[in-house]
Amino acid sequence: MRILPFVLALWPSLFTAALSAQPAKSVPNEACGKLAGAALPNVSISSVKAYEAGAFVGPPQPFTGGDLSAFYSKLPAFCRVVAVARPSADSNITIEVWLPLAGWNGKLQGLGNGGFAGLIDTFELGAALGKGYASAATDAGHTGSPIEAAWALGHPEKVADFGHRGIHEMTRVAKELVHQFYGFAPGHSYFAACSDGGREALMEAQRYPGDYDGILAGAPANYWTALLSMAAADTQALTATSASFIPPAKIPAIAHAVNDACDKLDGVSDGILNDPRQCRFDPASIQCKEGEDTDKCLTSAQVTALKAIYAGLRDSHGQTLFPGYLPGAEEGQGGWGLWITGPAPGRSLMAAFANGYFSDMVYEKAAWDSKTFAVESGLQAGKEKTAAALDAVDPDLTAFRAHGGKLILYHGWNDPAIPALNTLNYYQSVIDKLGQSNADSFVRLYMVPGMQHCAGGPGADSFGQSGTWPADPQRNARTALEVWVEKGSAPASLIASKTADGAGDATASPTMTRPLCPYPQVAQYKGTGDLNQAGNFTCATREK
Repeated sequence: MRILPFVLALWPSLFTAALSAQPAKSVPNEACGKLAGAALPNVSISSVKAYEAGAFVGPPQPFTGGDLSAFYSKLPAFCRVVAVARPSADSNITIEVWLPLAGWNGKLQGLGNGGFAGLIDTFELGAALGKGYASAATDAGHTGSPIEAAWALGHPEKVADFGHRGIHEMTRVAKELVHQFYGFAPGHSYFAACSDGGREALMEAQRYPGDYDGILAGAPANYWTALLSMAAADTQALTATSASFIPPAKIPAIAHAVNDACDKLDGVSDGILNDPRQCRFDPASIQCKEGEDTDKCLTSAQVTALKAIYAGLRDSHGQTLFPGYLPGAEEGQGGWGLWITGPAPGRSLMAAFANGYFSDMVYEKAAWDSKTFAVESGLQAGKEKTAAALDAVDPDLTAFRAHGGKLILYHGWNDPAIPALNTLNYYQSVIDKLGQSNADSFVRLYMVPGMQHCAGGPGADSFGQSGTWPADPQRNARTALEVWVEKGSAPASLIASKTADGAGDATASPTMTRPLCPYPQVAQYKGTGDLNQAGNFTCATREK
């Protein structure tokens, strides 16, 4: 559900491994045109064009309208193929595959979506292309804003395309085009995405285990039905009465109170909660005095709403159905004011996602009102209608492991879109299903202190999620994944960086570096040295 731009993803045979190790040959421009006649089942080729280096002119950044012309001007020569897959009579899955005309590294990089999809990320396509990959992306079966789902109303096949078929079709088409263009299949195939893309990533591992050799899944919205049921319930809590809404001006007071209560629990006062599960912040501690209501405190109704948000989705017996949001990093451009509370009642991103899901996918009533939502019946209705297409919660990754697949999961501890505990719970379910030793052979989890949704927040938040990050296996999760797949060397700790502008600029000097430790280890300060240098921390298992 990655919408950051709105405000501001069997060991191969000896044969294919040998091919991927060969120096990639250049491909004449005429070979690109021949792909217009490519015959693929249930696929039509819309356009094929070869671009000289720096000649591609693409769209600006979604939502922000940021100028990407300088980025496009540095792209190498490539063949751009646009195709449409129709696995059902109501399917229209647009796919783009970008193929380097020279210097192909023998690999395919599949890319995912955010929110309700509807867009193709040309920036990530170009970033992968620039590193020598054949790259592929899709709109997942429809065109539109990632925060709207009107396309789904009355179109169950399009919901299935969005849920799982779109990425699988993208992968099938990309592999065949690679084979036709270069003369042989990719030596290795990788997938990387965050948010809904993380859900797509886990869907690939669970439902289509042979599609990819390595998968990087960030902040996965994999328990879609429960996540958006909680979003509806949180919207209700924040609009229960006219006094329940927590306005943006009060978010800093919550954040500062959380830090005052919990920041030093990890032995370091740095505005980052190393493990927010340790925090026992009580919203009542900042309740306004009788007759008072300022930006420095919460009214009784606002305290009730905040407690509900932290508590998570619960049934009528008080049992947790889905984990709530953890305290920490509530403020900031990518914090609670955007995702959970919003600028006005019912105007948060999560409220928009809940509305789109239940109105257009579950109840199929465009005028559905979240005020009518009931937790148990709503969740049940969502599961009955959409779980088969949208939920990626199966812990049995036996087939993916047998294929030789490797999976790296990551999640920011302070994610205000998808609670971090959801990913931790899924990881634990894989261990429970397959056993610790088997899980360790192909899965790693990295929990990122102080990181919000996919990036952002007060913590070090750049470690290779974007294709532009330098290919250092100690600092880049994508590279570490490839080393694991291709050389059998499992990743240990990674180094995350933070840059001054908070945008993860790979060319900028970091203002902070911290180790990311494979769960359940955490980064502990050695007691001396600069808190902003990763070398002054060590990974250790926290004492319970």
